[in-house]
Amino acid sequence: MRLNEIRSFDGPPIDGYGPGFFRVGGEVWQGAVLVTPHGARSWSGLEDTASLLEVAGDIDVLFIGTGAEPEHLPAAFRTTLEEAGVGVEPMASPPAARTYNVLLSEGRRVGVALLPV
Repeated sequence: MRLNEIRSFDGPPIDGYGPGFFRVGGEVWQGAVLVTPHGARSWSGLEDTASLLEVAGDIDVLFIGTGAEPEHLPAAFRTTLEEAGVGVEPMASPPAARTYNVLLSEGRRVGVALLPV
């Protein structure tokens, strides 16, 4: 699916996604991806809180894209991030990508960690 283009100086937008990939700021990422004001990088999934904690001071809310369907986050995962001061919002990856883009365009301090659809 192709998403509408936005322009922002606070981080790369998510341009599109499809089976197993995301297009972030014009670059294609295979598998799970973490997108923050500093750019995009591979993410190891829900077992990888270390990567998310590294960006805790740069964002106020982190959207967690759980793949094609919305899923509950493991309690320990959520607790670890919330104790670091990061608001966590899980949802399916497609709406997480769209919500990230909207808030990014508003200049908000957001990040998104996406599991592939």
